[in-house]
Amino acid sequence: MKKLTMLALVATLVSVPVFAQNSASTGGFSGPGTTETTSTQQSSGFSGPNAGTMTVEKALTMSDDTWISLQGNIEQQIGKELYVFRDKTGTINVDIDHKRWDGLTITPTDTVELQGEIDKGWNSVELDVKQIKKIK
Repeated sequence: MKKLTMLALVATLVSVPVFAQNSASTGGFSGPGTTETTSTQQSSGFSGPNAGTMTVEKALTMSDDTWISLQGNIEQQIGKELYVFRDKTGTINVDIDHKRWDGLTITPTDTVELQGEIDKGWNSVELDVKQIKKIK
């Protein structure tokens, strides 16, 4: 009986974060090519200088799977999870999985910091975003 009670307790504790995450606002990009908007802000994670911040121009020359950080603006959505990102040196396509928005709503006027890995294809270079941070 104790094993059954313990198993039920563990199952409950494991499932609570899943239900809480699904009921929270999911955030995302709000601008050209989108139809939904929400407004909440990311409340946790590291906040401070990042040694890997670089420009789009430099990012386009980096090797596949290189971890980088870019600061600029997400201009528009061009696919389900594909966006155009611009800084002062140029543009790059960025792939942002829905779960990476973490409740954050971004518009084209917001300056953001994107962290992720360079993904080089046969004839394209894009950033596979792992973290988004709104710069104030």
